[in-house]
Amino acid sequence: MSSTASGMVPVHIGQPEPGSAEEQGLLLRREHMSRTGSPEPLRVPGDVPWERHGLVPRWCGMESSDCPAALEPGFFSGQGREEFQRFLDGTRQRGEVALVFAVVGHAEGERIQNVFSSVDASVHLGDESTNVGGRRLPKGMRPAIAAGLEGADRDLAIRLLTRPGDAPWWSLELYGTQSYRGDGSGRVDHPAAGELHPILVDSLDNPVVAAWTSPEGDQRWYLIPDATRWESVLGWLMHQALPAYVPAALRRARSPFFVDPDLQTVGEQSTRDALEDLETRYTAEKQRLEDELRQAKETADPVRYGLLYGSGDELVDAVAHVLTAAGLRTVNLDEELGGTKSADLLVGADGVASRLVEIKGVSGPAQEPFVGQLQRHLEIWPKLRPDEPVSEGVLIVNHQHKLHPSERTPQVYSRPEMVASLKSLPVTVISTVELFNWWRTADWPAIRTAVLGVVSGAAGAPAPAPVPVEPPEPQADRPRRWWSGRRQ
Repeated sequence: MSSTASGMVPVHIGQPEPGSAEEQGLLLRREHMSRTGSPEPLRVPGDVPWERHGLVPRWCGMESSDCPAALEPGFFSGQGREEFQRFLDGTRQRGEVALVFAVVGHAEGERIQNVFSSVDASVHLGDESTNVGGRRLPKGMRPAIAAGLEGADRDLAIRLLTRPGDAPWWSLELYGTQSYRGDGSGRVDHPAAGELHPILVDSLDNPVVAAWTSPEGDQRWYLIPDATRWESVLGWLMHQALPAYVPAALRRARSPFFVDPDLQTVGEQSTRDALEDLETRYTAEKQRLEDELRQAKETADPVRYGLLYGSGDELVDAVAHVLTAAGLRTVNLDEELGGTKSADLLVGADGVASRLVEIKGVSGPAQEPFVGQLQRHLEIWPKLRPDEPVSEGVLIVNHQHKLHPSERTPQVYSRPEMVASLKSLPVTVISTVELFNWWRTADWPAIRTAVLGVVSGAAGAPAPAPVPVEPPEPQADRPRRWWSGRRQ
């Protein structure tokens, strides 16, 4: 098959044509292999809308020398090698870069891993001695765009970041091969050739999507993880990769998707340049905001969880973080005095008397004796720090913390007699849900007023400004539930 429909770009596919006798034979072999081991996967589904992307597939057995790109040159049971070699010879004769897309790993279940190997998936590249190995990464890994990535490859990175959150990733590395001399004189090491260019990287900066270039620069292989939608890859091939690396292929096919800059007017060129600049700035700004949002969430998560569902030290750390963020001086008395000699925190500000803060977390209703415990701390405080007078205290309670915050009682104490008695005591009672709502809306004056009873200093000085602080570390052994935080 050498002719191509007008405007369509041919692409070599390293599989038999869907519905053909060759494919039926392959499927039968795969069914047999499934009984004895891991079958050879069919990577490219037969229902890909090629024409929508301006492409025409050339399956195994079809002419491939005029194709500018190849998908999954799989070599099924010895098939496909001749077509792939004709593809490479054709691109080399035209002086073009051969674009190849290869899939790493197997998403459906774990393949049997060799305990003596550092990889569980591999792809043989265009060089006889060069392979890319992959090691499946833990679930939930979120990759990032490689530093300094620009142009078409950056667009591919952005597209692949939209993969489902549970889609697997493999870390990639180049490795060579070994052979043994026929005369038995020893082993020969063949080092890997070419260069691996990261596109997406994991948290350790190892590539999970990459482009391999041959030493001569005539081959460019894109290594993508299994469970990637081919439609996204084919759209990128037509609109980004071919214009960037093989524009002559689009000229030959007179593709309607290709805009030849040599044939554009000045007005077309300037408008297209402005549009590309806008898209570049949008992509950069979107990435910046996504990074900023992720960092903000990572900072807020331990405070949010600690306030709404925490108890013990986790709750105390979250409350201390919020009070410090509101611009208050916060001292952990257990660390300062040793043991549990007093309340949990000593909180103050310039020009305002400090207060003791007792923090409690309870799965049911708040116990009324909590107030008495804080009163006793106030009574013995003069013996602990006679030079720092404190006459009032604050009780902060995370009550009913096993319930969703919207299902909890609005007030910590609701018994009328208890509520009335609190008015005559030097104790202020605050729920962590109230504190959470003030914190999430950055209502720092409300926090200072609730905890210290005033917004500004006694002498009319302005209130202390909130200061940035590091969040407490989250406890990994607790299930996380987040709440949007309605005001009560």
